Amino acid sequence: MNDWSKTESLKYLRDKVKEVKIAMLTTYTPEEGFKSRPMGTADIDDEGNIWFFTNECSHKASEISVENTVSLTYSDPNNHTYLSIVAEASVIDDKAKMKELWNPFIQAFFPKGLNDPKLTLLKIQPTDAEYWDSSSSSMVVLFNLLKAVVNGKQYDEGKHGNIAL
Repeated sequence: MNDWSKTESLKYLRDKVKEVKIAMLTTYTPEEGFKSRPMGTADIDDEGNIWFFTNECSHKASEISVENTVSLTYSDPNNHTYLSIVAEASVIDDKAKMKELWNPFIQAFFPKGLNDPKLTLLKIQPTDAEYWDSSSSSMVVLFNLLKAVVNGKQYDEGKHGNIAL
């Protein structure tokens, strides 16, 4: 991916995030260490910012107020696609943006909808991203694994690299 333009890199990132949708968000505090939890992606915008809805009183919001460097991991084992993203996170109370990103799925977590006083957004601004993508069927991956074992050679994982941000 080193020869991709920033536009092409962002398109790849956007496509993969939209494909996988669920990320593991990892925060860190000196007192409690690393904490991870699954998060449903609300959107990834044209600049590469990743948006999530959350409760402003949640542990993750508190942890981000102490240390705003976070990690996101997107994993799609069925398609052999993986993303690891390091980012800066911020809690954003922007009702217009919430309205823009709202979808019925969010209602399950916030029954009061957009009027929920605890509803807020996490804006994740990636600073570094890495990908692994074999884009092969499970049968092809299994075949290539077996071929590597039989031939005594290292398995070719497919494409891997950094995403220029």
